[in-house]
Amino acid sequence: MQHDQPRSGGFDRDRLPTWEAYADIEGLHLVGRGRWRTTRCDLHGGSDSLRINTESSGWCCMACYAKGGDVLSYHQQRHGLDFVAAAKALGAWSDDGGHHAHGNRPRSFSARDALTCMEEEINVCMVVISDVRSGVVPNEPDWTRFLQAAGRIARIAQEARR
Repeated sequence: MQHDQPRSGGFDRDRLPTWEAYADIEGLHLVGRGRWRTTRCDLHGGSDSLRINTESSGWCCMACYAKGGDVLSYHQQRHGLDFVAAAKALGAWSDDGGHHAHGNRPRSFSARDALTCMEEEINVCMVVISDVRSGVVPNEPDWTRFLQAAGRIARIAQEARR
């Protein structure tokens, strides 16, 4: 994809911290083994209600029912930040456009990477769709992230058909 104008910055998902690293930053103590961990939910002050999937990065609180698809979405809600501010706070945003180190040509990735990406993006879509079915109207950052996820899924599917 060609960009006619230089970008002033951009998001780099690979630079997001893992849940383990994020827990250290925020002073959270992850309890459990395997992919599911438990910790306190700072969104409502709960003691042990936040469940985190360390493989998919999805999370949900069993008490206040907040949920999201990754560390970034939790950080946004926890600190009341928009997408860009949260990405910058977590070191996953480049103001100089340096995230385009490969030029304008997207880098290719393996089938395994494509499936992993699809899984993460489908999880985001499922969370938003679940909210909508429950009568919760997505806020602007969640809606934007949903559309981004749907676009990525469509692009990967299009590439797979080539």
